[in-house]
Amino acid sequence: MEIWINPRCGKCRVALTELDAAGLDYTVRRYLEDPPSVAELEAVLGRLHLEPWDITRIDEAVAKELGMRGWERGDATRARWIAALAEHPVLIQRPIITADDGHAVVARSEEALRSVLPS
Repeated sequence: MEIWINPRCGKCRVALTELDAAGLDYTVRRYLEDPPSVAELEAVLGRLHLEPWDITRIDEAVAKELGMRGWERGDATRARWIAALAEHPVLIQRPIITADDGHAVVARSEEALRSVLPS
């Protein structure tokens, strides 16, 4: 299991606490320091069953500078979104947890976080 975090993020800290309480073995990736590549983003998006705009922090300053709110969302622009996430990892929603069984979630809600914890 791997979790992409920003240590300053409260939801990331909660997720780490819950993973520890469940006794799970996981790897922490500080994605701002170790940004995912385009290929890694494509793989995670596939596991999440989401599109890049679904995991974009659209209210971040860099998103506003890029005018991302006005970017089209579709097959023709998907690569542009992914490239922006790779270049500006601060735009990526967090925490993202990829479980060993292939399941992945953006663990922003308690329900999403619980979906990767043992029953």
